[in-house]
Amino acid sequence: MASFDSLLRDASLPRLEARLLLEAASGLSRAQLIARGDAEAPADVAAAFRTLAEARLRGEPIAYLVGEREFYGRPFRVAPGVLIPRPETEHLVEAALARVGRDRRCKVVDLGTGSGIVAVTLALEAPAWRVSAGDVSPDALAIARDNAARLLAPVQFFEGSWYEALPTGERYDLIVSNPPYIAAGDGHLDQGDLRFEPRGALTDEADGLACLRTLADGAAGRLLPGGWLMVEHGYDQGDAVRALFVAAGLASVQTLADLAGLDRVTLGQRGEP
Repeated sequence: MASFDSLLRDASLPRLEARLLLEAASGLSRAQLIARGDAEAPADVAAAFRTLAEARLRGEPIAYLVGEREFYGRPFRVAPGVLIPRPETEHLVEAALARVGRDRRCKVVDLGTGSGIVAVTLALEAPAWRVSAGDVSPDALAIARDNAARLLAPVQFFEGSWYEALPTGERYDLIVSNPPYIAAGDGHLDQGDLRFEPRGALTDEADGLACLRTLADGAAGRLLPGGWLMVEHGYDQGDAVRALFVAAGLASVQTLADLAGLDRVTLGQRGEP
């Protein structure tokens, strides 16, 4: 039999990762694990922990193993059917809140919502906004709906591909998206957590710009006058995405950098008719 401390010590994992997995397997908090460190772990807990530890040693992402990842200070459920939330996407949320204003009554849609992190966060950070979200994946929408329900976020969800998911004729003050933007041949797809994330949420199986092009081309027909399109994209795609926005007739086109100084979010505005 093994104590909680010996399970952590013998896991062959970084201490933080082992602790997170033991918390998930046991249902105990960090403080509780510390207090019970010398106590014998129940057999089912030890077995569950060892299964999780073995999966992590094979490279499976911590977020999938524990079923959760924090985004914008809130816990979101994640599973292999959705992307793992990343800090870079918080720049998309911050850009939306800054440009539109939290207190303005407006209609907002998040396309390709995945686990719903952007839509749910915007709905909670800007209660005056009427937020909806769409995704082509029923599995992703199930997770997004669960996150909205658990966090008490009033988000309406639609199933479908990009603008096709939206009600006919509906227009918005803000369209946001974190679409697949990795090119098909990019070696990063075979590295780290990306090996386990849904490929269709990572790459367009083309040049990395196909989904961004669809979003740009359809924006004018779905934005209200003065409305914004804002997208997350790769660090080396700023020039290309700005060109797509300009070609689509959007104005005030600008790319915002992340904390590392890399291009991360491009935005553009529909002009007055």
